[in-house]
Formats: sequence, C-alpha cells, structure tokens
Amino acid sequence: MRRITPSGEIIRPDTLAVEEPLEIRIRGESLTVTMRTPGHDIDLVHGFLFGETLIAGAADIHSARYCAGTDDEGHNTYNVLDVGLHAPIVLPARPFLTTGACGLCGRTALDEIRMRSRYPLPSPEPLLDAEVLAVLPDRLRSRQSVFDATGGLHAAGLFTTAGEVLAVREDIGRHNAVDKVIGWALRENRIPAPDLVLVVSGRASFELAQKAVLAGIPVLAAVSAPSSLAVDLADESGLTLAGFVRGETMNIYSHPERIRGSTTTG
Repeated sequence: MRRITPSGEIIRPDTLAVEEPLEIRIRGESLTVTMRTPGHDIDLVHGFLFGETLIAGAADIHSARYCAGTDDEGHNTYNVLDVGLHAPIVLPARPFLTTGACGLCGRTALDEIRMRSRYPLPSPEPLLDAEVLAVLPDRLRSRQSVFDATGGLHAAGLFTTAGEVLAVREDIGRHNAVDKVIGWALRENRIPAPDLVLVVSGRASFELAQKAVLAGIPVLAAVSAPSSLAVDLADESGLTLAGFVRGETMNIYSHPERIRGSTTTG
C-alpha cells in the first residue's frame, strides 16, 4: 500500500477487512448469496432466515454445515452453508421483498412488516435511562477489535437496559452485523427481546429497523441518522428509534416514552 502524506510517500503493508461471499442453501437448494466478513456464520444464517420469516426460532433448524469447496491450495473456503430444517418450506422466488432495492412503495413495505411480525412490540413504557443509552455506542465501539485493525467494518450489539453488553458482532455489511447478533439471541433463546436494546455503529436504515421489529426488540439506537422510512416503520410499529447517539446527545424519532429523562424541553 502506498500512503501519501504532506511530508511524502510511505510504502507499507495494510490490514484490510475481509469480504467473501456466503451462499446459503436450504436442503441443498440455493437460497441466496450474501457478501460478508467470515466469522459467526451460523449466527448470520440464523438471523437471516429469521428476518426472512423462514424460521420462527433456532429449534426449526436441525443442522447447518459447510459444504466442500476449496481454493487453489486445496483449503476449504467455508463459503457455502447448507441448512437443514425440521419442517419443509417453500423457498421464496424473491427472498428480499423489503429491501431498499425491491421497488415496493413505502406503504406496501410497512404493511408487509406488520403482517410478518410474530412479536408485536409492547406498549411504550419507561425502559431505560437516557444516560445509559448515551454510553452504549462507546461500549459498542470499545469491542470493535476488527475495526481497530482495518477501519472498515460495521458493528451491532445487544445490550440490557442497565447497559450490560450481551453480544457484539462486526461485518462488512451493516445488515449482516445485525443478523449476526439477532442470530446469537435466537440461539440463546432470547427472542423476542422486550428488555434489550439494539445498537448499530452507522445509520439506521429501514432494513435495520425491520430486523429489530421482527425480533421484538423495542429500542434501536444508531450512531448516525435514520432514514425516513425507518422512522415511519418505527412510529407505526411501536419501536423507539434513536439517532445521532453521541456523547451526551441524541435524537429520539419515535416513542420517546421508553427513555427516561428524554422529555425535558428547552
């Protein structure tokens, strides 16, 4: 790598974030291919299948194994995961019905999420202090070891309302990072999660809000901005959505009743 600075050029090695394809198969039939950072693939697959409402819980999966696939040196690439389910399902012809590229209008997307959700969010009631919520991004950041080395990964974390970290996952894709922590929670029998907070290191897109709603997570906090459709979904589904959670400040875009200390006006 050639680094150019005001004082000149430096040639030195650099550490890059790993990005590789993962093909997910159901009983040998290809479902999708996602570009991800290898690691916690089983969590990723659980979270992805749950988010697509193809499974209701970890008990629906009886096996998940890597298929044989080698590189030029004969090493397994671990880039194909075949999942066995206890009950037969019809694989969707178009599994990404509610992503930003689907071409559906916002109204259709919101209605679909409402119909697909297994775990309606509880009525908004005080759940955690604003002071606790404010420090969660820093606690997430302190556990981003791969980001420290590469500067190139997103992160998602699940926290208790007291601020205790339960799981943190990193990935080249922000949606994959969320799938990984939700998959972890699913395997730990913690879904639905009416007493947990999902924190993401970047913006809060519609897709991430959707994943929180489907998992029954009542609070989503993002370091950066939410999208307009994410706010619409949060407002209609009962999700508390906070953005720009940095230092001692934050913006709460929907259902602030869950955040104690967020009602002061000035």
